[in-house]
Amino acid sequence: MHHSTDSPQWQRRPATGSDIRNDAIIAVGLFCLSTLTLALGNAMDFYEDPAGPVTSLLCLMLATLPLALRRVRPVTVAVVVSISLVLIGELEVPEPLIRDIALFLAVYTVGAWAANRRLATISRWVIVAVMGLWLLTAFFRATLDPEIADELGVGGLTPALASMLMQLVINILYFAAAIWFGNHAWERARAEARLHEQAEELRAERQTVAAQAVALERLRIARELHDSVAHHVSLMGVQAGAARTVLRSDNDQAEEFIRHIEDSARRSVAEMRSLLGVLRDEDSGESLEQAASSALGVDQIQSLITEARAAGLEVDCSVLGAEQPLRPLVSLGLYRVAQEALTNVRKHAGTSSRTRIVLRYQPRSVELEVTDDGAGRRRVPTSAAVSADPGHGIAGMRERVEALDGQLTAEPDPTAGFTVRAELPLQPDLAEVSRSEAAHRSTGV
Repeated sequence: MHHSTDSPQWQRRPATGSDIRNDAIIAVGLFCLSTLTLALGNAMDFYEDPAGPVTSLLCLMLATLPLALRRVRPVTVAVVVSISLVLIGELEVPEPLIRDIALFLAVYTVGAWAANRRLATISRWVIVAVMGLWLLTAFFRATLDPEIADELGVGGLTPALASMLMQLVINILYFAAAIWFGNHAWERARAEARLHEQAEELRAERQTVAAQAVALERLRIARELHDSVAHHVSLMGVQAGAARTVLRSDNDQAEEFIRHIEDSARRSVAEMRSLLGVLRDEDSGESLEQAASSALGVDQIQSLITEARAAGLEVDCSVLGAEQPLRPLVSLGLYRVAQEALTNVRKHAGTSSRTRIVLRYQPRSVELEVTDDGAGRRRVPTSAAVSADPGHGIAGMRERVEALDGQLTAEPDPTAGFTVRAELPLQPDLAEVSRSEAAHRSTGV
């Protein structure tokens, strides 16, 4: 069960296969080194009657090889290594170095990896107490040795006793360091896990915000679809009434009205198909009957420019090509792109930037281009630019434009500014609609 890093039940990740392999290599390496220091200890006559080679090797194996599992069973390994150190001392195995390193590593690992923190604390203090008691016992046994007592006299200190006292001081510092470093490693692992947890939360939050932005944009598109469909249906109703009126007196006129009805139906189906393709995977569950946004369009872009100028932006606007009537959704889409682009200019380029809006009418499409020179952006410090919220405006514009079978380009330009260009078809692909309807009829759907 996963616990938060702030919970007392939090645990480090389990040891991986790579961790265990590394520990096994360390354990074998320490054992090999211990055989070398054992040979050196024998050559130095560390003890008058040292343990035999078999006993010495078995004790050193017990002290080093269990370290291969130190992260899997840290408390058990620490207890085994502590027992081996006592055996090495009692059996007089002449190896004074690697055994201490092995015990330090074992005690450190208990603090750094033991999942049960209460057991980790108790086991380490028990090991410290047992080691301290064993050292004191060895100290008093040495003082009771007749040869040492004769050498000691009153107020004297033999080299053997001085060495024991030095070992006592070293072990106090040694265990204190092992405990402190072990606890520090555990807390550092907790801090790293906390940072990872926070990063995952921020990533999930960004995804949620992006999904919410897309859902809101889809809801707006759905509301606009409601107005567009209402417009087409109302128009078809008027044309059907006119056709019925002239049906008996003027068949040609009635046929013309029916053609208009058919054309309006195809256009309505095309617009619904383009928008419902976006909305198919989302069910907002909200009413679509509360909007009047279809009243917005390219004719209201001038009001956006007026508002931008009032906010301090310098905006120029020009219309190129012969103006043509636009579908309501296309006109609204261009208005929304201009609105979002000007918002991004104010947010990212600054009010000192110069902005140009160009509306181009082409034979089969209409293009809106919004370009700023980036004058304000060049004066923004780099750190501020990096920390700025990127927002989801471009994603929303792209989804709106692609829903209308258009294309959106949003990219920096060579002048250090930014250009947003949206191109939308003047009419939907009626041929595609006709083929789709024929396919539906042939399949009986």
